[in-house]
Amino acid sequence: MKLLQVPTVNLEERIKEEMEENPALEYETDSPQKEDDLYDFEKNAQDDSSGTVDDIDDEVALSDDTADKVDIDDYLRGEDSGAYGSDYNADDYDNDRQPIPIRLETSFHEHLLGQLGLLELDEREAVIAEQIIGSIDDDGYLRRETHAIVDDLAFSRNIQTDETEVSSILGKIQSGFEPAGVGAWSLQECLVLQLQRISPQTNESRSAITLIQKYFNEFSKKHYEKVQRQLGLKDDAFKNVITLITRLTPKPGAAFGTVNKAETYVIPDFFVANNNGNLELTLNSKNAPELRVSEGYREMLTAYERGDKKDKRQREAVQFIKQKLDAAKWFIDAIRQRQHTLIFTMQAIIDIQQEFFLTGDDATMKPMILKDVAEITKLDISTVSRVANSKYVQTEFGTYKLKYFFSESMQTDSGEEVSTREVKSILAGFINDEDKQHPLSDDRLTELLQEKGYNIARRTVAKYREQLNVPVARLRKEL
Repeated sequence: MKLLQVPTVNLEERIKEEMEENPALEYETDSPQKEDDLYDFEKNAQDDSSGTVDDIDDEVALSDDTADKVDIDDYLRGEDSGAYGSDYNADDYDNDRQPIPIRLETSFHEHLLGQLGLLELDEREAVIAEQIIGSIDDDGYLRRETHAIVDDLAFSRNIQTDETEVSSILGKIQSGFEPAGVGAWSLQECLVLQLQRISPQTNESRSAITLIQKYFNEFSKKHYEKVQRQLGLKDDAFKNVITLITRLTPKPGAAFGTVNKAETYVIPDFFVANNNGNLELTLNSKNAPELRVSEGYREMLTAYERGDKKDKRQREAVQFIKQKLDAAKWFIDAIRQRQHTLIFTMQAIIDIQQEFFLTGDDATMKPMILKDVAEITKLDISTVSRVANSKYVQTEFGTYKLKYFFSESMQTDSGEEVSTREVKSILAGFINDEDKQHPLSDDRLTELLQEKGYNIARRTVAKYREQLNVPVARLRKEL
């Protein structure tokens, strides 16, 4: 169960950890390199049709604890090649040996430090500037007060300064560094800094600065009529001002922000291909490593069996060997059970959501909960949940987390059960097609859905809208 939760990208690391602890476990390095990358579902299903995690092969039974009665056959039975992982086909493309891509990039703070030379600061001022940059967060905002930065410099850098000097150097960073808006204390100041960098200044940019400085609260709540009256602008001029402001960047450091690399690179666990209407499921080969029990440890047991003298020291050594061999076999079997569980779970999802995998249309998504998949696979719901929450599938329409395919159901007026994802898709379509000068209220959206036969309450529409990250009608209004 623990191995089942390990993402594909981390499985190799987990196997290496096991090998470091157990020298009886090793990769199959002596066999010819396989040319494919994927684990064939149909062949594997023929080998083990049960697909349950609890099934354990008879050949992996633990041996006797008495060293004097070591049965070599317990360890060598069915292990002629000593390897596991031969259930591969050679029909698919090869990425088994391809390394995981690592993006070379400059961090946001490295980007800012690289611009220090543009300010022509002396050594002392450069240290102050470095301290200020170190206090800027990944969004580009300064999160420490100037008096706190003064204290930091005194304690950590042994530099005596004051708030006036810190503010002066901060002003140089705000006015000269890229991206524009960096080093601001707030969103309001960030937008003003960006507007001030527009060259040459125009009537629109000057009006935009006035709007942000004096009427920012009203602007953020989209009380446009009030703001327009205060600025004394005609409709076209005011619309140009709003357009200019909406093109600014609220988070100037976002393009450089530090991202968790585990989330940056998604390594699919499954591949689903549409072969003339037939969906073919394959498992990423990184989930099916070629492992075997060490030949060296096998030879040790064989040598002991042939030996005549069985002293205490030898018995202790053989007991250690037996424990490591047993642990290696159990681990290999756990890896295989992991593969079977992944395959059977994914195949069940494909069977239920076949229309989506053929068309890529969210509207074809059927209601599906964990219990539905558990009943098909005969797996525990908690096992299905572990797979759904941590695995990805690559399709011709994109890469999806398995959790994406699960949704509750609701009934239409005709009594037909539909997925809530279908309702959300239709709701998103209404919002995308609405007149942005007169956006649809939740009440109106409810009426439109009910006209299509979806028996839904207003509060449910509001909940779905929020799940789609869509603001209320007033905040969607455009000029």
